[in-house]
Amino acid sequence: MKNKYSIGLFALVLFATSCGDGNQKTVADNSPAVTVTVSEVSQESSGSFLTTSGKVEAVNSANLSTRMMGYVDNIYVQVGEKVSKGQQLISISNADLSAKLAQVNAGITEASAAYNNAEKDFKRFTALFNENSASQKELDDITANYTMAKARLEGAKQMKNEVNAQFSYANIRAPFSGTVTNKFINVGDMANPGMPLMEVESPGKFQVLAMVPESEILQIKANTDVDVVLKSIDKTVKAKVMEVSTSAKNTGGQYLVKVILDKTDAKVMSGMYAKVRFPVETDENKQAVMLHKEAIVTKGQLTGVYTVSQTNTALLRWLRLGRTIGDKVEVLSGISSDEQYIITAEGKLYNGAKINIQ
Repeated sequence: MKNKYSIGLFALVLFATSCGDGNQKTVADNSPAVTVTVSEVSQESSGSFLTTSGKVEAVNSANLSTRMMGYVDNIYVQVGEKVSKGQQLISISNADLSAKLAQVNAGITEASAAYNNAEKDFKRFTALFNENSASQKELDDITANYTMAKARLEGAKQMKNEVNAQFSYANIRAPFSGTVTNKFINVGDMANPGMPLMEVESPGKFQVLAMVPESEILQIKANTDVDVVLKSIDKTVKAKVMEVSTSAKNTGGQYLVKVILDKTDAKVMSGMYAKVRFPVETDENKQAVMLHKEAIVTKGQLTGVYTVSQTNTALLRWLRLGRTIGDKVEVLSGISSDEQYIITAEGKLYNGAKINIQ
């Protein structure tokens, strides 16, 4: 009797499991297919230009710092505020400098009195010497005393110039007219020599610093017209090569090329990611894998494309992209030529979604 119950229970579990599997298969089979249009990956000429990446920055840009140590008393401007050349931006506590300046002024007063007295003696003894009423030894002593008094006064004045120069390090001023783009310190913080306090940029003129590999650097020439592609604002700006570095000693085999952007109405801002297209001579037989831009899928920092699997479902493939040429983009890795990929879909695509190729 016990065995009959066990066999019956086992059969019931088996029946329930088979029913569950059948329901799952039915749901999967009944899911609607997404209507899509596809295209084949093509190989095209890679074009007669080299593309490198870089960042936009202002031509006139300065990180302001000080040569003295002290607490920040006041910050007179905020980030984003426009400033004029010579405008005071930050003041640093200078109580010790004020005391030193008072000492220097007292020293100048003392040195001036000694100099004036020595000058009178020098003139008096010179007249007496000319009348043969003073000896040569007396004139030499007076002359030496006058020269030393004059030197001490000049030394005291130069010490005052030194103190005044130190005051300029306590009062940070704008080196040129522009905009405050960064602030690295707050009121009450301790400022140290060489420590960046504030960044100022002069807007309107921008440049891109691009790194060019050693295999291509010999083809890059100064005063060459280039294109700068700004992906974030979907603009291409004309530019010109201004400087080409001749050493890669400290840049890991990459050569620094400075490109100045032409004046444009595009809303260019410092820090934007840019691609620079340099016209170079390339191998005509060199082919590049190209995809339509509209097919690219972006998720965070990743880019990919939906391809067609052998079971006629969507399969997301992550790609490494290169240059953008017109309405197509170059694929450096992730997909090969003659594969099919989805350009448009009439529904939401996901990995494993059934598709109906139009």
